Amino acid sequence: MFTIGDFARHGRVSVRMLRHYDAIGLLRPARVDPHSGYRFYTADQLALLNRVIALKDLGFTLEQVGAILDEKFDADELRGMLRLRQAELEAALAEARARLAQVGARLRAIESEGRMSTQDVVVKKIPAVRIAELSAVAASFGPQDIGPVIGPLYDELCGRLEAAGVTGFGPGIAYYEDAGRGDGSVLVHAAMTVPEGTAVEGVEVHVLPGIEEAATVVHRGSMDTILPTAQTLAHWIEANGYVAQRYARELYLECPEDRSQWVTEIQEAITRA
Repeated sequence: MFTIGDFARHGRVSVRMLRHYDAIGLLRPARVDPHSGYRFYTADQLALLNRVIALKDLGFTLEQVGAILDEKFDADELRGMLRLRQAELEAALAEARARLAQVGARLRAIESEGRMSTQDVVVKKIPAVRIAELSAVAASFGPQDIGPVIGPLYDELCGRLEAAGVTGFGPGIAYYEDAGRGDGSVLVHAAMTVPEGTAVEGVEVHVLPGIEEAATVVHRGSMDTILPTAQTLAHWIEANGYVAQRYARELYLECPEDRSQWVTEIQEAITRA
């Protein structure tokens, strides 16, 4: 048997917590010395302690934990519950990282106000290209709304192209339109350039018109950090006597697994003011 101190160390919990669990009847000691009142635990009780801690980490109250344990959930059921919680936490962490990147991008945009950018803006003609695309609506043009929509679209599109045996597709092109709902929502088009004659069920294949005159700039890094680059382009357009015609396109030149190494060209149709 273990003293309460030894059992707490093996279970990676505090003695105070074990005393509380005893007081509420959640985890009783295996034996209590009738003279000294010392509590003693067995190694087998570590399994029960693990379940208590796991259920607490899932967000259950101690009262709920007691009720669940009374139902005698087996290890497989508890593993399933923990895996679900793990997935929820991983999703929350990914969202927090994306928000952190967006905050950093907004901060860099603020810090760069009033300073000339070293990024090169190039005006050029964008040729028409044949694309295969899938589309969906995002709540706004903000990265927090575009990202969760465009990522799955590209996953689905590339999967369908590969399943249809299409080879040599890419690079990717994203373009946007007002969704026409009057609420700021945006129609997101996730596209891949494809060879002539491509036909894939459930995928729209057509020629994306070219842009006669486009102001372009290259962004290096994750799309979560694109804001300063996009605003550099906006400042250049205004400063050089142009007017932007519509949402900018994004041409994904390099998309390695490490998103911080992405290379994207922003293309914005312009006319003279």
